Amino acid sequence: MLIGYARVSTLDQDTALQLDALRAANVRRVYQDKASGVGDRPQLQAAIAGLRPGDSLVVWKLDRIARSLSDLLGIIGRVKASQASIRSLTEPIDTSSPIGEFTLQVLGAVAQLERSMIRERTIAGQVAALQRGKSIGRPRILSPEKENQLYAEWQSGQFSKAELSRRYNVGTVVVYRVIHEHERPDHPWVRRSRPVLGKYLKG
Repeated sequence: MLIGYARVSTLDQDTALQLDALRAANVRRVYQDKASGVGDRPQLQAAIAGLRPGDSLVVWKLDRIARSLSDLLGIIGRVKASQASIRSLTEPIDTSSPIGEFTLQVLGAVAQLERSMIRERTIAGQVAALQRGKSIGRPRILSPEKENQLYAEWQSGQFSKAELSRRYNVGTVVVYRVIHEHERPDHPWVRRSRPVLGKYLKG
């Protein structure tokens, strides 16, 4: 049996193209996740769990099922343990044969290398921008003076976070960030690009 799987991506938040391709390939049972690949992908887990010997997990493209090479190899192992195979509609991949399985692993490795290279180029651009004195990330909604004023009002105990959010016409996330920057500078919300890029700036 052909078991289809579709998932939205960061750039493409619609699975219509994938679903059309799966239907054209005579896939009748389709699982789809509406969240990006960062989450647990419950429908992918359900699709793999439901595989039976001789089934094929069919996807529009390889990157719909895996976010890294290690993730891909883990999925291949689980599918293989079910005596099923993986088939891509847009790539020469069908793990029902040894050469197809090998091709899948090679393409997964190439995809991971490409992502690593893109990340390195992005970091290099950020480092260059920092060295030119430019800031990285979204611009601040409040000025430093307003942020200090907000924190002073929070310390006074006269205002709740929700009240400060309304007073300064900002989201509660901004209020939390300002408070954490003053009280817990090591909190994950406070970390900025500069610490992450520190080792590159030293090089």
